[in-house]
Amino acid sequence: MMKKTEKILEIWHKHFADEEKQYSEFESSDIEYFVGCMLYNHFNFSTALDTMKTIDLSYDFLASCDEEYDEIMAIVKSIEFDDEKDRIEFLQNFIAQAQKKYTNDELYLLNRLGNHVAGVAQRYISGEEAKKVDFVAPTKTFVNPLLR
Repeated sequence: MMKKTEKILEIWHKHFADEEKQYSEFESSDIEYFVGCMLYNHFNFSTALDTMKTIDLSYDFLASCDEEYDEIMAIVKSIEFDDEKDRIEFLQNFIAQAQKKYTNDELYLLNRLGNHVAGVAQRYISGEEAKKVDFVAPTKTFVNPLLR
């Protein structure tokens, strides 16, 4: 299965190597993030929160994909597992491998996806039903780096 994701990444990294095909705030790690989102949507996790059954892909990214999108989507749809546990583990492994390729500054979206999938995994393991997103407010000592 990893050969299929490697093929997807090869296609899109080659495509986006051409700067004219990149959108305004493109980062290489976006490719792994959006592939992760496509896999997440394809796997349709039963323990996903109702508001997070799917993750929207960026219009800028989709508009920049050109004809490669159909080829990529066909590969994504060919990745099948009978067991939800296997789908979760596959996506977690994909994200973990992608995170090794980038610096901390480039990992915001991948980390966000990884945290969300970790929640899906935790609910699957514990057998608890997805109820709501628990947003945690920043601590009082939090300083917005943009205001420094």
